[in-house]
Amino acid sequence: MQIIKSIESLRETLKPFQKEGKKVGLVPTMGALHDGHGALIKASVKDCDITVVSVFLNPIQFGRNEDLDKYPKRLEADANFAASLGADYVFAPSVAEMYPNGDPLTMVRDESLECLYCGAYRPGHFRGVLTVVSKLFLISKANHAYFGEKDYQQLFLIERMVKDLNFDIEIHRVPIVRESTGLAMSSRNEYLSVDERKQALAISRGLNEAKEAYLAGERGVSKLRDIVVKSIVLSRGQVQFVEIVNQNDLQKYSGVLKPTDKVVVLVAAFFGKTRLIDNIEFN
Repeated sequence: MQIIKSIESLRETLKPFQKEGKKVGLVPTMGALHDGHGALIKASVKDCDITVVSVFLNPIQFGRNEDLDKYPKRLEADANFAASLGADYVFAPSVAEMYPNGDPLTMVRDESLECLYCGAYRPGHFRGVLTVVSKLFLISKANHAYFGEKDYQQLFLIERMVKDLNFDIEIHRVPIVRESTGLAMSSRNEYLSVDERKQALAISRGLNEAKEAYLAGERGVSKLRDIVVKSIVLSRGQVQFVEIVNQNDLQKYSGVLKPTDKVVVLVAAFFGKTRLIDNIEFN
């Protein structure tokens, strides 16, 4: 395992493999790696000849009063974790390395979707995500990249960016990894108190209850949404949004669902001061 901190060094390191036609897999992360990231790394190691895990806490995707300063930082532990799963390199650039002139003036945007759902509450977030991900694609020239389905809107936007801008890279979706309790794994779970961690199980519980109702024949969007909202509120959570949307374009459903509708429920909620997201597909 080698930790690489400069763009030029990463390019020079990967160039011989790329000349040989080796498959390079990229796992973009912000660090504080856990088993959810581990699933991404394992998928890349299985598919590719070389796996690069980027560890970069991207400041331009954080807004005012968000948790950039307190976000967990432990590069050595992250590198050891990645190495234990078979990753070959960790790319850990500084902010100055990625943005030598300060915040970039050229940004990648998806104006139709970046202000919906998570984006409505985190202005500029997805612009920052798409910009840094595009930079990582161009820097690494990876053939494959791996993203978790927990960040459903983010993943959708990245897939659309790749298609719209003709990036020569294949995006792989990796299913949500959950703790044994059902809580979706997240670096932010570390912020939860013992009681909040128990209360937060209401998110996955509500999502599963809504899916069970759907499979039993319930098609009313408001009724399915209310199942999730009620579960969170009864566990002392604060709902930021619960939306039932189309998997193909992320547009909201209303009224009554049709059997052919491709449904995903997107959730963001606070337990204490910790914001958690989750989702579930119905079909």
